[in-house]
Parts: sequence; structure tokens; C-alpha cells
Amino acid sequence: MVPHKLIVAGNEHSVPLYPDEQSYLQVSRQKQEGGIEGMVGKVAKSFHAKEIDDQTPVDVISSDDNAALVKISQGPTKGQTAFAAKQNVD
Repeated sequence: MVPHKLIVAGNEHSVPLYPDEQSYLQVSRQKQEGGIEGMVGKVAKSFHAKEIDDQTPVDVISSDDNAALVKISQGPTKGQTAFAAKQNVD
């Protein structure tokens, strides 16, 4: 596998990783809605996503247009697999 790393987007300090792609897509859609739906999406993110440090090395297991299934290759969460937004994987 080609080595990759997690990268933050915008003014974030960590990268949210989701347990499955469905959770990622649901939270992402809610956050884009704005208003009450957007607020619900932000709250849902805190329940569904685990925040991982910027520049954490990962292996990409698979990816599509929306997200990538990654396996953390170094650090305290080494071996964990999760979904990350495609823009958060380099």
C-alpha cells in the first residue's frame, strides 16, 4: 500500500473519522443543510466521529467519490479502521 496521511481542512485542528460510510454521509448531509439541520449535523458529528490528529499516517483500504476507508498505521490508535472525508486524506 502507498503511504498516506490525514490532513485537516480549513481551520480545523483534527480530522473526524467515522465508524462507517453511512454515518459519514448522514452527518455530512445534515451539516450542509444549514439552519437546524446543520446544527443537528454538528452535534451528530460529535457522537459519531472520533477526532484524529493532523498528519496521522494511514493506509487507504478503499475509496470512492465521497470518503476513504483508512487504517491508521502509526500512533496510539494504530490498527483502527474508519471512514474519512476524501479531502482529509493525502
